[in-house]
Amino acid sequence: MSWTLVIWSMLASACLTFALIHLLVWLRDRSSLTSLYFALMCVGTAFLALCEVLMMQSRTPQEFARVVRWLHVPLLLILAALVGFVYVYLQSRRLWLAWTVVGLRALSLMLNFLAGDNISFLAVQELRQVEFLGDKVSVGRGAPNPWMAIGQLSVWLCVAFIVDAAHGAWRRGERGKALGVGLASAFFLGASALQALLIVWGGVAIPSTNSVFCLGIIAVMAYASSRHVLDVRQLAAQLSESEQRMMLAAGAARLGTWSRDLVRGDVWASTQWRELFGFTSTEPVTLDRLVQKVHPDDRQRVQQALGAPRPPRRVYTMEFRIVLPDGSVRWIATQGQADFDARGRPLRMRGASMDCTERRKNEEETRLLRQEIAHVGRISVVGQLAAALAHEINQPLGAILRNAEAATLFLRREKPDLAEIGAILEDIRKDDQRAGAVIDRMRSLLRRQTVEMRPMAVAELFADIGTLLRPEAEARHVKLDIALCQDLPQVAGDRVHLQQVLLNLVANAMDAIDEAAAPSRSVVVSARREGPRAVEIAVSDSGAGIPPARACHLFEPFYTTKAKGMGMGLAISRTIVEAHGGTLRAENAESGGARFLFTVPAA
Repeated sequence: MSWTLVIWSMLASACLTFALIHLLVWLRDRSSLTSLYFALMCVGTAFLALCEVLMMQSRTPQEFARVVRWLHVPLLLILAALVGFVYVYLQSRRLWLAWTVVGLRALSLMLNFLAGDNISFLAVQELRQVEFLGDKVSVGRGAPNPWMAIGQLSVWLCVAFIVDAAHGAWRRGERGKALGVGLASAFFLGASALQALLIVWGGVAIPSTNSVFCLGIIAVMAYASSRHVLDVRQLAAQLSESEQRMMLAAGAARLGTWSRDLVRGDVWASTQWRELFGFTSTEPVTLDRLVQKVHPDDRQRVQQALGAPRPPRRVYTMEFRIVLPDGSVRWIATQGQADFDARGRPLRMRGASMDCTERRKNEEETRLLRQEIAHVGRISVVGQLAAALAHEINQPLGAILRNAEAATLFLRREKPDLAEIGAILEDIRKDDQRAGAVIDRMRSLLRRQTVEMRPMAVAELFADIGTLLRPEAEARHVKLDIALCQDLPQVAGDRVHLQQVLLNLVANAMDAIDEAAAPSRSVVVSARREGPRAVEIAVSDSGAGIPPARACHLFEPFYTTKAKGMGMGLAISRTIVEAHGGTLRAENAESGGARFLFTVPAA
């Protein structure tokens, strides 16, 4: 029995078995590059072992030289696989060094077929029979090939590459990887290179056993892979525990989770999600079935979001209604995100959904309540201005009466002056229109309505406010100044709601002047451009200013310093301004008094 043949055959068989196993692993998971490199390393070692057996059994120098020539083919595969494994497993950053090693080895393989009998010997001159493992094996002797230095350089550069990668892993705290894979692989590879030097250049009569050294490297790689499998099992256990906790939390929060495979089109949904959308536990979930359950008004929007060929990379949120089998409507809030592969192709979407019907109901009730409070606030402000408005309406009505009486007197003459009567009738028409405009403004402020955004000129807004407030200011002996810059753009907003804000602020300013009994009684309403996209409106008074103790409570609901105040004016004003996309703030002016400023977006 030839022990060399038995041992090397077993070595090759074991390597091919390992190669098959890890190749199947890589085929199932193409991202597992370590399995691919391990399989290539095993294949190269198996063919290297076959070449070494043929070398030991060679009968002529020519046959020995031919086998040595082909032996360098699996050596290239082994070295390239080892470089790839170390680069991925130890996370080396020397990619240029890895390519240098493989390039030099490929160059030596080309020279192997061009210079001499092979890259090791220029010519194999004789064979010697030596004793090895109880067998007589052939060992070649001949003139060394100087080009062998390129092959040796590639090997020692590979050793340097492995040591450098191990050093990097050591510094990252991965000392097991650095010692187990890095230094052990460098040791076996260096021992293999030294043996080749001793045989070719030292003339030592021993057979080549590079496959044995490679088997040591394979054992190290197998140990690393087994540790990886153990880590995967531990990670799987941790993931299972994490999944149980997540399911418990999702159940407590009434969250339903879902995922959709964008490649195959399959949809997975948790039990909670199925209950939310009215699916049974066995009913298949598809995009079409889901869309059919969505409210008709929201169906197109949901279909566009979930059925998009390329979903967005960012996290998206959506709220929509579904119609349950009993005809009731339920609001659903969904948040999801898409996963992409390395090439940017969408793989799957996953997300969570929850019932937000109660929240939407509360928001609607809050919105209606806010409108009611705003309506009451408008009535309160208009009530304060009722006397001044009545005085303003009495003026055109009195003028109409006097003009009508004058026209009657003219008509009683034998030859009435028709031109004079026509002028009187024109005055009556103008006074009627002026009274109607006052009444319309009052009705607009009293009318209950939602925010209706439209472009408007700031001058239009201020003109109405001036008309409404000047009689009240005159009655209080307050000077009302309106200052507008010339380059103001149009603003986007609801005229009535913005008027309500100005009415509240100006009324508060006049109240502050009354409370302070200030000798200078003036309110200034001004507007200026605030950047390229907004207009800032300010209401300043000459009162006592805002006490520091009250500054932090100004905009709180039901906070007031007035004996008959509701404490809702500033809170409502801030809500209206924020609904327009602006901000409302208060400060003390340097010249004395308070100043309230709010911004309105440009149209």
